[in-house]
Amino acid sequence: MKISIITVVHNNAEYIGDCIKSVIGQSYSAIEYIIVDGKSTDGTLEVVNQHKEKIAKIISEKDKGYVYAMNKGLEAATGDIVGFLHSDDFYAHERVIEEIVGMFKKTSTDSLYGDLVYVKKDNPNKIVRYWKGGAYNLNRIRWGWMPPHPTFFVKREIYEKHGYFNTDFKIAADYEIMLRFLYRHKISIHYMPEILVNMRTGGVSNKGFRNIMRKSFEDYKICKNYDAGKGFSAIILKNLTKIPQFFIKENKKAKR
Repeated sequence: MKISIITVVHNNAEYIGDCIKSVIGQSYSAIEYIIVDGKSTDGTLEVVNQHKEKIAKIISEKDKGYVYAMNKGLEAATGDIVGFLHSDDFYAHERVIEEIVGMFKKTSTDSLYGDLVYVKKDNPNKIVRYWKGGAYNLNRIRWGWMPPHPTFFVKREIYEKHGYFNTDFKIAADYEIMLRFLYRHKISIHYMPEILVNMRTGGVSNKGFRNIMRKSFEDYKICKNYDAGKGFSAIILKNLTKIPQFFIKENKKAKR
């Protein structure tokens, strides 16, 4: 069973190396690693090329933005399963992909997800927020719940059948595609109760009041489009449920 891992990057020479090493250092061998670079100018491509022998496909060209780049990665993917790993992020340990593929084989699920921890940008061993995905429940989606996207792995045939990311959404495209897959088409999903991904703080959706408000507006529009949420109440709750993630006392040191 082949798995495609897609990393989209633009001008992140400082951290892309850690991301790449966490993928090529996995114990599972049948990985198709795809990097989509938006024509970086800060040395990112030079870092990528240091590992090019272990990267299946490197695409480096100007694009219309992050969501378009993710779709470009999907078009290039040939694996049975597809996952995304952001250029700031890294897998929790070297057996993550081996365990994920094993769970797909065991459960025959269409998709799965796990837990994610946010770590300090300058100290990736220090956890600042623990996003525990929790058991899946369709009703939770109506109240704004979603799995952590970097831990969300999906069979490629699902993308082929139900479509790629909606480029109308610049920040919440991951929420839209999960709502489309899970709520509208009700694909099967399995929860792995363990940390799969470490994410450095400072992502676009959480950076600055303007981006937070824009994401909330996009979230609301997505819920309305699918008649899936409880209006603004769901969006407010979606943001409020993040607060306890800063106070979970488990696993205060990230796995590397």
